[in-house]
Amino acid sequence: MQFWTTLGEHLWAARTPFVVLAYFVTRALAQAAPRPIERYHLRAVATLLVGHIAALAIATGQATYDYESAIAATTSFAFEALAIVGLGVTALFRVLLPRVGFALPRILIDLVTAVGTIVVFIAIGKRAGFSVAGLITTSAVVTAVIGFSLQDTLGNVMGGLSVQLDKSIGVGDWVSLGPNLPTGRVTEIRWRYTAIETRNWDTVIVPNGMLVKSTITILARRTGAAPYTRRTVEFFVDFRTPPTEVIDAVEAALRKDAIAGVAAEPRPVVQFFGVRDSYAQYVARYWLTDLDHDDGTDSRVRVRMWYALRRAGISMSIPASTVFVTHETPERDARKAERELEQRLRALSRVDLFSGLTESQRRSLAEHLEFTPFAAGEAVTREGDTDDGLYMIVEGDGVVRIGDGREQRDVARLEAGQFFGEMSLMTGEARTATVIAATDMLCYRMNKAAFEEVLRETPAIADEVAEVLADRRAALSSARDDQSDRRRRHETAKQDLLGRIRGFFGIDTAR
Repeated sequence: MQFWTTLGEHLWAARTPFVVLAYFVTRALAQAAPRPIERYHLRAVATLLVGHIAALAIATGQATYDYESAIAATTSFAFEALAIVGLGVTALFRVLLPRVGFALPRILIDLVTAVGTIVVFIAIGKRAGFSVAGLITTSAVVTAVIGFSLQDTLGNVMGGLSVQLDKSIGVGDWVSLGPNLPTGRVTEIRWRYTAIETRNWDTVIVPNGMLVKSTITILARRTGAAPYTRRTVEFFVDFRTPPTEVIDAVEAALRKDAIAGVAAEPRPVVQFFGVRDSYAQYVARYWLTDLDHDDGTDSRVRVRMWYALRRAGISMSIPASTVFVTHETPERDARKAERELEQRLRALSRVDLFSGLTESQRRSLAEHLEFTPFAAGEAVTREGDTDDGLYMIVEGDGVVRIGDGREQRDVARLEAGQFFGEMSLMTGEARTATVIAATDMLCYRMNKAAFEEVLRETPAIADEVAEVLADRRAALSSARDDQSDRRRRHETAKQDLLGRIRGFFGIDTAR
């Protein structure tokens, strides 16, 4: 009975009941924590408490039966002190601070634990009668020897400490170790290494010393932006398909309906990368929202693109080589040239400026026309430019735009079969408006040299051209002018234009 009474007194004197109560409270808080806490810390504390109580019971028994109990008592003190350090670190740094949104790096917690453990061993040494000064002196020599032999290990330890303290890389970050090297998510940063889990369910162990010496790419981290990373998906189509058709079809499909894993903003884009041996190369770029599912999202994007191209009647292509064997003959060349000439003559027939030309003169002009295609958004002519070309639209639409900056506005729309630039061709005056291709636009262009030959052969044609130009200019006059004013202005404009045409082409008026 005396043993149990003495044991109770010793437990109370050592404040063991309070330590045990603190343990159970911490354990309950850890179980209720929103994020899981590593349980082995609490298991270690429980083991130390059991050791403390057992050692104290042994010391009490030895004291009761007149045996030396100093060693058991010191051991009991050591177990309790270490349990208090472990319990305090777990309660403060792993349970309470994370609840208020303040989480310390794991290595810093381990460092605090190590300092507390050293303090406990110093206290145990003093209680056991050891010379702490002598122990420190001896430890300095031993530390120097150990430090020299463990340079790489210590470098890894210091690297891990620096990574944790400067927060350059954190648990949960997606990192790439470099070209042709693993990419994955950081799962933990330890004293010696950093663990990275790849998408293949592999874990890569990277020594911290190597980590701080290498260039590491942190994916989906940009100041003030969502945690997205850009992905690139290549595809190939027939090089003869207009690029604007391909881009419009695929971009519309990628933007219209949501695709799992693809961000709505920034929007997906499609870019024309060039023409290879037998195909045109394009890339679709989108922003991936879930970095853990890159290949699956790429596949969904490819499926969406495939169906979009099929709906648009655009065939996908693969790298291939095609050999065309055609027997070239003068007859075949003549047929091709005749088809092209007929198309040019049809374009010329729509231009009223040339209605007075003979068939041979039109054919002469047609032979000098230049085929000039434009992509949507390109400027065909610009206001103020000095260019002597007339353009005939074969396919597509254009927009006539005047002014600059805030004063800029659209004043007309041109369609297939219409023409523009006649004043520059006939008089050499600067462009009075800008013409922009509203869609992909195919044109024929006629320059001064082409028309000059016809005009020199038949100078009288200048009078007919001036008449047409004067009519077109009069159409732009105000509808409020009366008939006589319009007629007078028309005749004045005609004579002015006739003089400018003859002067521009150097035609002798006497002829």
